[in-house]
Amino acid sequence: MGEKVLMKGNEAIGEAAIRSGCRHFFGYPITPQTELSAYMAKKMPKIGGVFLQAESELAAINMVYGAASAGVRTMTSSSSPGISLKAEGISYIAAADLPCVIVNIVRGGPGLGGIQPAQSDYFQATRGGGHGDYHLIVLAPNSVQELVYLTADAFNLSEEYRIPVMLLGDGTLGQMMEPVDFDSIPEPVYAEKPWATNGTDNKREKNVIKTLYLDAPELEAVVMEREKKYDIVKQELQRYDAHDTEDADVIISSYGITSRVVETAVQILREEGIKVGVIRPITLWPFPEKAYKQVHPKAFLSVEMSTGQMIEDIKLACECSAPVYFCGRTGGVIPTPDEVVQKVKDILKEVG
Repeated sequence: MGEKVLMKGNEAIGEAAIRSGCRHFFGYPITPQTELSAYMAKKMPKIGGVFLQAESELAAINMVYGAASAGVRTMTSSSSPGISLKAEGISYIAAADLPCVIVNIVRGGPGLGGIQPAQSDYFQATRGGGHGDYHLIVLAPNSVQELVYLTADAFNLSEEYRIPVMLLGDGTLGQMMEPVDFDSIPEPVYAEKPWATNGTDNKREKNVIKTLYLDAPELEAVVMEREKKYDIVKQELQRYDAHDTEDADVIISSYGITSRVVETAVQILREEGIKVGVIRPITLWPFPEKAYKQVHPKAFLSVEMSTGQMIEDIKLACECSAPVYFCGRTGGVIPTPDEVVQKVKDILKEVG
């Protein structure tokens, strides 16, 4: 363990990205992630990196496209409405099989919504968010320490698989301060990039990055080849944290900051003799289906800061082996441990 430093979540992401070899950041300010952009604006010029506040979110994501094409480690960050504006560019980056890291510090929506924390971008993140057949790897931290660990991991995973990685946080994680150990984050692992448009030196054929295929069978072949890669990721990259599932009558699933609320609720319930367990997805895509096939509770409960977007994935993962219930708040309201406790008791009255 190294020395810990107290940092705000947004700034900790920036520091982790820099330590992971990111030297190209393109962004646009929006609450509640602006501190990340501000941190990079201060730090990048001092280390020979590039920080550019683009004229819009659309411009920022296309700058990421260009930098990623050249083979450098690059990232952008935004919050919910800004990610929507970046969606077309993200689709292009995924279609070009380019690695990059995209940070979404989620706020309430839809539309402009509010600036309070939410998790209502789950569908957008796990279903791609833009047009076409593609996926992002989606990582969901639940602490500032996990923010920095998964930021570093995101760069490595993105290069390994040539898939954009989204770090899905929320306004609470972005704004809260916690001790962070930067020595414990993964070391940078740089993949070979023979495809990069970084100059030929007249020693090879020119590389071309493209997403346009006017011949339908050719496009189908490209898309299906990418699907094979997604299938590999589904097998290799299902991550989750689970405990107390062996004897649990109810297994609670949550992610991000909401999982911290759930842990308090589980402690209260266990002290009352009520058997509850936890499955916390860390990869939202690929969703950790394997975890749900190993357990046999009377019911599952999804706790979210949304109207219940993860429920569908839990139902698919458990293959209807038990009913799936929901407890949550939205619009920027955080559910309380007492609300979760009461919901579990109500479920047990229903299922017996």
